[in-house]
Amino acid sequence: MARISSYPFDLDVTDKDAWIGSDAGSRQTKQFTAEAVAKYLNIKGKISISAQMIFKFRAVAAQPGDFTGPADGATFASITTMQLSIVDVSGQNVVKFMEYLVGNNILISKQNQISTFGHYTIDSYTDNGGFYTLNLTNLKGEGALEDKAVYDFALFTLSSQGSPTFIFNQGAPATTWNILHNLGKFPSITVIDTGDTVVTGQYEYKDNNNVTLTFSAGFAGKAYLN
Repeated sequence: MARISSYPFDLDVTDKDAWIGSDAGSRQTKQFTAEAVAKYLNIKGKISISAQMIFKFRAVAAQPGDFTGPADGATFASITTMQLSIVDVSGQNVVKFMEYLVGNNILISKQNQISTFGHYTIDSYTDNGGFYTLNLTNLKGEGALEDKAVYDFALFTLSSQGSPTFIFNQGAPATTWNILHNLGKFPSITVIDTGDTVVTGQYEYKDNNNVTLTFSAGFAGKAYLN
């Protein structure tokens, strides 16, 4: 065999390019493709990215490095709670960081399929013995969970979420306005009638995304929620 230094450099690496190495278990000589190595680095969390964690989803028999709770095939839009291992697939302990994220937004996305994701506000994070219970408010979701697939967890807030405002239009006069705002919080509320006069009433927050406004007399107008 010629000296390695005598071979030309390949500056255009593709997925199927390969090199020779030793298998750690059998010590046999094998080929390793660039695609396989990249996949290994991703699913094992070997490349450190700030504010990102990697977990595998298991519907049953969860292990360290996994998250569980929702059923296999559960849509991201339907998820409100899950159990998260105290370590991710790379073995790093995530507890202090996750505690810090409570009240903030997180993006959970399937590796190599960014359009399969859930965007949530973290409502609480509580110890459940080796796994922590993560309670969530859904902001947006596309697609569904797949058993034994690998997912990236990352701190993620849209620029428009710095101080979002939801405008509700009440076209017909009514004494009760039921508003679904999806802001993921208990927003401040300003109400005006069709003459742009501010109107006060009673506000009952049903949850982080729903509120009912009640007034002494029916009228049409707008509610600004921020």
